[in-house]
Amino acid sequence: MIRVILPAALKVLANVNGELEVDPGEGATISAVIAAIEARFPALRGTILSHGERKRRPMVRFYACNSDLSHADIESPLPDAVVDGREPLLIIGAIAGG
Repeated sequence: MIRVILPAALKVLANVNGELEVDPGEGATISAVIAAIEARFPALRGTILSHGERKRRPMVRFYACNSDLSHADIESPLPDAVVDGREPLLIIGAIAGG
């Protein structure tokens, strides 16, 4: 199981507290994890990845193991520490402003 930490706004939409645990099935990638989240919590469809193109939404960032994965290919394998549950995948809502 992969541990996922969502931003507060998405936790409210999904009606969850704390971190999630999801099984992405074959291939532990960002795309597979998000597909598992969307299947379990339909209210989150299109909030992390855009509809259709399945690209990261502009104000969403992905972090794991002290690394920014936001610009990595969402089909790239996640770090081993995330796959085996030692570290969570963090989905963060970016903050903008001046």
